[in-house]
Amino acid sequence: MLHQTVIQIRGQVNKLVPIPLPKLIEGEGAITQTAAVLKEIGGAKPLIVTDAMLVKLGIAKHLTDALDEANIAYVLFDEVTPDPTLQLIGNGLQQYKQNGCDSVIALGGGSPMDCAKGIAASAVKNVEARKLVGLLRVRKALPPFIAIPTTAGTGSEATVVAVVTDPDKKQKFTIVDPSLVPAVAILDPLLMKGLPAKITAETGIDALTHAVESYIGYHATEQTKAYGYDAVKRIFAYLPKAYADGSDLEARRQMSVASFNAGVAFTRASIGYVHAIAHQMGGYYHVPHGLANAIILPHILEFSFENALCRYAELAIAAGLATNDDTQIEAAHKFVAGVKALNKALNIQSDIPALKESDIPALAKRAVREAYCDYPVPKLMNKAQCENLLKKLLPAA
Repeated sequence: MLHQTVIQIRGQVNKLVPIPLPKLIEGEGAITQTAAVLKEIGGAKPLIVTDAMLVKLGIAKHLTDALDEANIAYVLFDEVTPDPTLQLIGNGLQQYKQNGCDSVIALGGGSPMDCAKGIAASAVKNVEARKLVGLLRVRKALPPFIAIPTTAGTGSEATVVAVVTDPDKKQKFTIVDPSLVPAVAILDPLLMKGLPAKITAETGIDALTHAVESYIGYHATEQTKAYGYDAVKRIFAYLPKAYADGSDLEARRQMSVASFNAGVAFTRASIGYVHAIAHQMGGYYHVPHGLANAIILPHILEFSFENALCRYAELAIAAGLATNDDTQIEAAHKFVAGVKALNKALNIQSDIPALKESDIPALAKRAVREAYCDYPVPKLMNKAQCENLLKKLLPAA
């Protein structure tokens, strides 16, 4: 009862706190518009937050060439690693200040996006990122901020969240504030053309998880359901194509839009137990977030089935897995089966090799605690149920 009351209160707060939508620029070659967009939003010397691999692969060069052509000075911070730490954000903040930067461009997947948000928020508040962990602790407009995703999955270019890691505590934390939504999101499928099939699959199911969890939770609205429904429709239609042929630019474009739409949905309607458990897998074992979500999603769909079957039925139609001729329960079963089949087609593994049985009690405790009163899940999970689910993810003997 307490959980339901708190969730209802948070739902009302969500409706009262306006969340901006980024200006969306999408299509082949969209990255060439970065310089003009940066000037338009008042940036003159950006800190580019990315990772060394994107520099090595020449993907960052698309961005720096566009800025060079417009004679815009910039500073390249390419030290981002998976699961950005508070220390890493501090290093980026130091680069931002020492070089007189006045804006931020995030280029990459979820980790560069999270790191860039942490840097920008720390810069405007003039405090270390650790002090911004939690809800509504920024409350100031960020410096001009452009997000350019190179994967179709996290949806961070549209969200109010930055996920940061404390390696000493083996734990992930979130900075949550509407000001973290970038001013502009640039979706360019050309940047995703060379993405390996494995990363395409894992990030694609990450986007699917965002769409599904936002759709079945208690905070879903007609607006968020519309975005989530559209994302599910695009993902089932185009993720297998992007996985099979990475050079299929239409599939890449459709997946980038799906990821954005899923981001718009979940940043307003929140997430659920898939993420609560996946965050522990990342914090403890550094399992890539998209992969963790993909492995866990089918188990949570089964766990919540009776409480969410009407929403599953609607998503089955969106995914092209069912028709209006199916009963609600038939359609719901087809959706769960369809997600499992999609995972199989994408060669998503079903276990987590690093998972240790001795860690399960602590992992379950953290996951249940993270979700309780924060995530508007359709069905509550207790620690014992979470432990039983985690045991299913142990590697085969």
